[in-house]
Amino acid sequence: MNKEFIPKLFSLLKEGISKETITKDVLSGLIVGIVALPLAIAFAIASGVSPEKGIVTAIIAGIIISTFGGSRVQIGGPTGAFIVIVYGIVQEFGVNGLTIATFMAGFIIIGLGLARLGNLLKFIPYSLIVGFTSGIALIIFSSQINDFFGLQIAKVPADFMDKWVVYFENIDKINGYAIAIAAGTVIITLYFQKLIKKIPGSIVAILLSTIVVQIFGIPVDTIESNFGEIPNHLSMPSLPNVDYATVKSLIQPAFAIALLGGIESLLSAVVSDSMIGGKHRSNMELIAQGAANICSAIFGGIPATGAIARTATNVKNGGRTPIAGIVHALVLLSIMLLFAPYAKLIPLSCLAGILMVVAYHMSEWRQFRSILKGNRMDIIILLSTFFLTVIFDLVIAIEIGIVLSSFMFMKRMSESVLVEKITADNINGEHLFDDELLELPKNVLLYEINGPLFFGAARQFQETISNTHLQPKVIIIRMRYVPLIDATGYQSLKEIIKSYRAKGIKVILSGINEETKKDFEKNEMFLVLEEEYILKHINEALDKAKSFK
Repeated sequence: MNKEFIPKLFSLLKEGISKETITKDVLSGLIVGIVALPLAIAFAIASGVSPEKGIVTAIIAGIIISTFGGSRVQIGGPTGAFIVIVYGIVQEFGVNGLTIATFMAGFIIIGLGLARLGNLLKFIPYSLIVGFTSGIALIIFSSQINDFFGLQIAKVPADFMDKWVVYFENIDKINGYAIAIAAGTVIITLYFQKLIKKIPGSIVAILLSTIVVQIFGIPVDTIESNFGEIPNHLSMPSLPNVDYATVKSLIQPAFAIALLGGIESLLSAVVSDSMIGGKHRSNMELIAQGAANICSAIFGGIPATGAIARTATNVKNGGRTPIAGIVHALVLLSIMLLFAPYAKLIPLSCLAGILMVVAYHMSEWRQFRSILKGNRMDIIILLSTFFLTVIFDLVIAIEIGIVLSSFMFMKRMSESVLVEKITADNINGEHLFDDELLELPKNVLLYEINGPLFFGAARQFQETISNTHLQPKVIIIRMRYVPLIDATGYQSLKEIIKSYRAKGIKVILSGINEETKKDFEKNEMFLVLEEEYILKHINEALDKAKSFK
């Protein structure tokens, strides 16, 4: 089997893992499991589902992604990036619709991996990623205002603008206790690890705020007051009921989950590679991510992907193999089985503070500011994706962002195609792209093309060659540096040949190797130009041109 489809854990077990490495992985897994607990709960609540669904997702997806993934240190589970999509799906299709969309997305991600498209997802422009990531961060920030300030708004609108209108209408309901807990959580989460590195600040904030609220009976919303009990067991697995009508209505959200999950997981894997000097297997990683989402849906969880922050925490604490990720999931399972009844006491304002910190780290404001100082095309992609994410919808933002990026790429590619005109008057002593001197006869015009002749550049190529004021007897089109010709390029080439031959001008193509000749035959080039005028070397083309009197 191709190595790219072998899970990283299997390869490492075959090579052998030292006891010292295993010890470090277990310790790192313990820390990451504790870090993941409040995030899993917070992401679930912010997504509009009950808190245990976040824990279930982190357990099930965490084990599968680490066991079968293509990265040494990837930590899988629910992430902030999914909050916007999940919340929107729950509002429109309900929790059952979310389960089916997650289930479908898993198969789509597996398909991407089997089709070896893992490497292609890496080519999505950085400006697009920063645009929608920053947009998601702003949406997460705005979604937590209700709990951060203790406004106790029963139904917060999904729309960004409507949300803020409701917040300002209820500004008189601010709860000072909630603000104190949330602000304290932010400070502890950001700065506690400067005192004690091994203990996550978010856990300290949760323990302190929960104890203080219970001892002093502080009037703030908790998980129990809004969601009731948190189950201390995993639900029995069950396959969602999927029919054609459901698939048709949920296919777009499923693709959105798949695309975002694929991008996020591979981005996390690339970041972790740079931290440990490793090299992940993109396509195996996608297959594992797909399987994780399928199983998460079967156990009643939400979408999962590689979590950049938790993966970085794993690396910083010494994790170097997938064992750390498996331990992290088992730690979460143990906490759920033993301490779930106590988790219901966590104040929602504390979780809001944790998510505010997540939003700050997700915002990538430094990169956002840096791109705004750069290329105009990157700025357009960045701002378009950002505002579409915030004001309209993440799915639309990604779709339009990719379309815009494609157009920008085609424009740049078409501008990179060079068509140089050479005549006998300017050839003397001139070098053409390499160290060669050509003796070009009078009444012969040579065009040298450098770059792919695809639909984005075909019109420019056609106009450049057609708009000559000279009337040569022979035109040589040299194509040695043309790596690609698509259907539009062939059509433009045919029209040029027909146009010149109609004027009695001979056309010779040079630099055509045997492989390109086969493509010529498939695209019926020999119907407009005989094979004798399609030559491999420039010297052959010049000799052919000299033979015409």
